Amino acid sequence: MKFNELALAIALSWASAAALAAPGANTAASPPQLAAAQPSAKASAPAADNADAAPLPPPSSAAQHLYGSAKNDILQVRSLLKSGRTQSSVGSGFLIGTSNLVVTNYHVVSQFALDPDTYVGEWVDTSGQRGNVELLAVDVLHDLAVLRVSRNGTGFFKIPEQLARLTQGQYLYSLGNPLDLGFAISEGAYNGVIARSFYDQLMFTGPINAGMSGGPSVTVDGAVAGVNVSKRLDGELVSFLVPARYAQDLLKRVEQQKKTPTDFTAVVAAQLLNHQRAMVDQLLASPLTLKPMGPYQVPVRESEQMRCWGRSNVKADKPFTVDDASCAMESAIFVNGSLQTGQLSIRHQYLRSTGLDPLRFAQLASASFKNEHFGTNKDTRLTGPQCTEEFVKNKDLPLRAVLCVRAYRKFAGLYDFALLTASTDQGLMSLQSRLDARGVSYENGLRLSRVFIESLGLAPVARKPAVAAVPANGGKQ
Repeated sequence: MKFNELALAIALSWASAAALAAPGANTAASPPQLAAAQPSAKASAPAADNADAAPLPPPSSAAQHLYGSAKNDILQVRSLLKSGRTQSSVGSGFLIGTSNLVVTNYHVVSQFALDPDTYVGEWVDTSGQRGNVELLAVDVLHDLAVLRVSRNGTGFFKIPEQLARLTQGQYLYSLGNPLDLGFAISEGAYNGVIARSFYDQLMFTGPINAGMSGGPSVTVDGAVAGVNVSKRLDGELVSFLVPARYAQDLLKRVEQQKKTPTDFTAVVAAQLLNHQRAMVDQLLASPLTLKPMGPYQVPVRESEQMRCWGRSNVKADKPFTVDDASCAMESAIFVNGSLQTGQLSIRHQYLRSTGLDPLRFAQLASASFKNEHFGTNKDTRLTGPQCTEEFVKNKDLPLRAVLCVRAYRKFAGLYDFALLTASTDQGLMSLQSRLDARGVSYENGLRLSRVFIESLGLAPVARKPAVAAVPANGGKQ
């Protein structure tokens, strides 16, 4: 069967797939899958995630002056269970100018944004005053939110039309409530824009601990440079800020909106759909790069957002060898404490026999193929996988292909796609490849799968240079 026929068959079998994405399903609480750059405030046990966090260094005189001037406009933003009003997660925020608008991170408010029947928001300031919050807008792609509270700012934090110009190495000062221990300020340096994230982030070489998410990071003059958002768990003092211009855009959106959304789940779904369109268009803007693996050529994408790695597993006591090549986006979109999405990954595995006969090698390759996991029916975030398996052939390579699709229960129109292929042209070697697209539309999932499977193939055979014929007499007459 040709791939186009396979895609058509799957499309027909999934004509009513949208019905699987019924809104209203609850989501389970589990740690985010991307531990390298998690949000710094989460719903589950923040102290456990930061047990080895170093204490904040003592502030400099500049930090002391800034904190004294800014402390009245820093808030702690809490997510509380409606039943009993017990604390579920904590973050930070800051009042804009003399208004009653607060900027924070989306991930700080995600619980009461997506599940307002269970959670409610609360603010607490440095003097101990508190009150309820009203969620006005979210930007899930840049991890921002705007709240309205029952008090006004003093005018310290401003996000003007003309934002502060930053130079690498200048000091920045991040404020917030780390680990729910009390309000604090940390000092670090601005070190440029990070290109590995799909959306721009600023690198801040200073401590940002859980609970500081959503707090402001300012220059020595008090100009807002960014919003605290995350840190690397595998490094020291490598933290990240959302650039102030994104907060500026969201505040303008609040100013222009005629009424506050009543269903933020639908708002988040629409923003995720916009993200996947941009992500897939960018990935497919140019042909995938083809890399040789044995007699095969495999598609990869190497870019600032997508990094590739390779390794070879050669052991003297094993009658086979395995080469691996994998590419993955290093960032994802935080949706809630158990779901990150909007991400692509590619993996290729080249197996070859060094001592197995064809039958035993076929058993090995088949076992490797069957060990792939596509999810379960017990997942409360997504439906169970619906899979189709066919033998297909692109231009020159016969393949066994399995395509699995899962629908998001709360976000209509979003799916996870997994495409697994295995070559069937050789008896003592096998190329197994996998594409995972998380949080894409159904059309874009098929589009990615088609491009991926059509890019697999045999590597061009290198031709030996032609040798000019020399007459037997050496060219002499």
